[in-house]
Parts: sequence; C-alpha cells; structure tokens
Amino acid sequence: MSLNRALLAATLALSLAACSQQNAAAPDASTPDLSSSGNYLVGFKESPLNAQGLDTQALEAQAVLQAQAVTAAGGTLKQQWADISAAAVQLSPSALAALKANPNVEYVELEAVHHALGGPSGSLTREGGSPALSSQALKAQAIFNPSGEYTWGDNALGVPQLLAEGKTGVGVAVCIGDTGIDANHPEFARKLKGYKNFVTTDVNREDPYKLNDVDGHGTHVAGTVFAQLGGGAAAKQPGMDAGGVIGVATGVNLYMARVLGDSGSGSSSGIINGVNWCAARLTSQGQGGTESKVVISLSLGGGRASQTEQRAYTAAHNKGVLIIAATGNDGAAVSYPAAYTNVVGIGATDANNAKASFSNFGTQVDLVGPGVSVLSSVPLGKGTAASVTALSRNFTEVTSADLSGKGTVTGTVVVAGGTNNEFCGTTANSAAINGKIALIKRGTCTFEEKTANAVRNGAIGVLIYNNAAGAPGIGLTNAYTTPVVGITQVDGEALLAAITPTTAPTATLSVTGADYAYFDGTSMATPHVSAAAAVVWAAKPTLTNTGLLNLLTSTATDLGTAGKDNNFGHGLVNPLKAISVQ
Repeated sequence: MSLNRALLAATLALSLAACSQQNAAAPDASTPDLSSSGNYLVGFKESPLNAQGLDTQALEAQAVLQAQAVTAAGGTLKQQWADISAAAVQLSPSALAALKANPNVEYVELEAVHHALGGPSGSLTREGGSPALSSQALKAQAIFNPSGEYTWGDNALGVPQLLAEGKTGVGVAVCIGDTGIDANHPEFARKLKGYKNFVTTDVNREDPYKLNDVDGHGTHVAGTVFAQLGGGAAAKQPGMDAGGVIGVATGVNLYMARVLGDSGSGSSSGIINGVNWCAARLTSQGQGGTESKVVISLSLGGGRASQTEQRAYTAAHNKGVLIIAATGNDGAAVSYPAAYTNVVGIGATDANNAKASFSNFGTQVDLVGPGVSVLSSVPLGKGTAASVTALSRNFTEVTSADLSGKGTVTGTVVVAGGTNNEFCGTTANSAAINGKIALIKRGTCTFEEKTANAVRNGAIGVLIYNNAAGAPGIGLTNAYTTPVVGITQVDGEALLAAITPTTAPTATLSVTGADYAYFDGTSMATPHVSAAAAVVWAAKPTLTNTGLLNLLTSTATDLGTAGKDNNFGHGLVNPLKAISVQ
C-alpha cells in the first residue's frame, strides 16, 4: 500500500471515530476523575508508517485529523506534536471520557509538572537534627578541593588538564532546559548562542539580557557548564579567586531553553517544546540550526511517568542528540525524565566521592557528578555571602540560610536556651535574646523552628552552630529580614565558652548580596556530566550519541560496589580517560 493510500485509510478511520464522539455516551462509574485541572496529554495510535518517516505533508494531514478528534470530543487543543502523534489538551470530564473512547487514541494522561532539582546549599535539608548534608560540605581534608578559579567539581573531572590540553568542547552545543539565565553575568562574557522562553504563564521573559531567571537555578547550572576563565563578577563569596569560577566546557556553544518558570516549575508541554527546540539546533533537522552535535542538559524532574514524554525523548534521541537529566533529590527512586529510556540519569557525589545523601537511586542511574556545595554563578546580586567576626577574629567557614535577611548587625551574643541550647518547641521563649544575637545549636528540631523562635523573641541576628564537622547548610521555610547564618561546631562552642554570667562576646554578623552561590542537588551534578560529555564528543567527533554514552559509561571511575550499581551507576564521569581511549 502506498503512503498516500495508507494515510487516506487512516484519515477515514480517524474521521469516523471523531464524528462518533459527538454522540459519545457519558462515562460510567469506572472512568476515573483524574484531575480538576483539566490539563491532559493525549497520544494517538502510531502507524508503522510513522516509524518509516511520513513526509511533511502527510504529517500535517494527520495532525489536522487528530486535532479534529479532540474538538469533536469537546476538548480544546493547546499544543500538538505531529511527529509523535501526541497533543496537550484541555478536557472536561465528559470530553475526557469521549476522547478515551476514540479507537484511534492510545492513551490520555494527566500533564505532569517538573521542578528544578537543586538549590542553595542547605535548602535540601530543612530538618535541624540530621547532619547528613553538613557532613558532606566541602572540607580541607576532602579528596577534591578548589584551587584558583577551579571549583572542587572541576578538579574532580580533571578540568585543569583538559583546559591545558585545549579540550574545551569546541564544535559541540550544550542546550540547557532550566529557569533561564542572567546572560549579563560576566562569567558568560556575552557568548550565549541562543535563548528561547517556553513558559507561557510568565510575562516579559523573552530576553536573556533582561530579567528572566527569577529562581536563579538556570544561571547556576549554566555557570557550571560555561563560566569563562577570568570572568569574575564583583560580589564574590569569601575566599573566592578574583577570576571567579571556570566551567567544565568553556568552548561549547551555549543555549538556554527556559522551560521552568519563576517558581522553578514547568509543565510537560513546555519542557517537550524546549527539548524539541534544542534538537532543532542540529543542522540535520533543516530548521535553521547550525550545530552538528547537541547535548541537552535537564536539571529537572519529578512528576509521574508520561507516555508522551517518553515518545518525545525517544524522538529527540533518534535525531542524534544526547539527553542528560538529574535523577532527583528525594533519596528515593529515580524521577522523570531521568528514568526514561534514551535519557542518561545523573546522581550526585560530594568532594569525598561519597554518594550525596539526597541523591536518588535505582537502575536508571547511569553516571554521577559533583553535586554538593557546588560554587557557580547566580543572577547578579541574587546570591548571599555571609561573614562573622567575633572573639577578635574572622570566622573562616560561615554559611547563610537560604531565606536569610540581608544586612549587617553588631551585638552581644547570648545563649538562646532550651535543652542542649537547641531552642526547640513552638512556644520557646527567652527574654535574654531580645535585641541580641541568638546563639543556637543545631539539634532535634528544624532550622525554621529555631529561627522563628529567635525572631519572635526579638533577636537581631541568629547564629546556628553545627553538631558535626563544617558549617551547616540552613534551609528555611519562610523568608526573614533578620540575618541567619551557620557556623562550625568549633566556633559555636568557642562562643559558648566565652559567655559567662557576667560577660558576653560581641559579634558582627553580615549577610550581603553575591553574584555566586553554593548549591546542592543532582541538578548540580547534571551540568558537570553534560559539559564533560560535550568535551569528550568534541574530541571524538565520529561518535554517535549512543557511542558517546557507551564510552562515558565504560571509562567512568567506578565508585561503591564494583561494577554498575544503583547508587553510582557506572561511576564518576571521567572525561580525561574517555578521551584517552584509542
């Protein structure tokens, strides 16, 4: 049968089915009311001819008929992807039932929402009692440490040697799907190759050189990939090199698809559109793209499994791109899209090559990358830098809470009180801290509870000292105008020892804006691996996307149980070893 005759037959069947839906019966009791939102994805049955590749005219005709089926069922078509026979639709309960009854519809599913999978160090740990993330913070005795502009993550992947050898990813594109980018940040040197916004619910987010990355996540991810040598911005974190930081792949062509909105979340539709746009950067797709190789980097996840998303990722993979995604931060099963076939799932490690406590696990973990206390760019002025001066010295390891107020306060340091000085209990009171800086020990209640108690009792500043090595990352639920910082157990206990019934130390506590921030998450691991993949692909240009993945997994540094395991996958990506393979 010719393609035209086959399409005609399919057209007739779909048209008859669409017409029959106008008189479709009401749903019976077994039809679930999936959601009150009414946002669904519908997948039509794919003909074997789709796999052979329908021409543009045939695809357009098929799409028209599928749109008619949605309308005939009483639904509203929002978005259509002709190449995968799927669409995003708005459906009432009756329209949902009618569309499900169409014999040419393979499935109808709720549209998923995905989220950024990283944030300021400490934001993934909001419980005050667990030292898990704090114990993974960067420490002097770590296997990998920062040096100059190179972050510990750079050093873990051998970036100094790669850069010395001119291995920077020239000739390969990295297209990031995220919350946007502050393209004005000096680390990007105004070299962003392309940008497009796919979040229709946010307004005035079309220009990468104007406000678009409200969340800040995308700018951080982009810095890990692309931060330029010597591109340091003005407001740095304490101890940073004057040149700022340097990305893993400074020579790639960088693109940003804004698929997550101001809140850090985005719909399946927007993400699929962003992935398709990234794939269209390929010259081979005939859509004006100029790239021969594209790595798509997705530091996002969550939601549920989606047949539409799987179709979309498979279609993009078949076009030749390599898709890399974060596995998630729940310490549970791998999230989507990382769990899909044809998507590379990335877990997170710390500076001691240990699995990050939050990193998800499962058979879909393919590789791991640096994901704890990762220093990178954020929108100018939107980060926070903290410092504490007390006991006649500057404390060397200080962190600001993710939702701390900014400002500088000087005052007397007093013990907050409560069992073990943890200041727990929603009714905890202490008149002594009014107008003072409250010193509180990390312990059994949340950071939020401690902070709320201190602020409610009139504290002008909050110092939370750790119960393990390093300064604690502090995640809060609410934003405060009061500065809230974390200090080490050693410094906290030194302050505690200096407080007597008749004397108390004075401290100056400061939280200021910064152009850089430390983030935790598999979101941070993902751009490390994406950039490393681009560097290797540039050095091995004859590889296909599948061949590249096979090389990356076979040369990874094995961690944990020998061989591939559920925590580390094949291990820490090792671009130097991958490039050296003949």
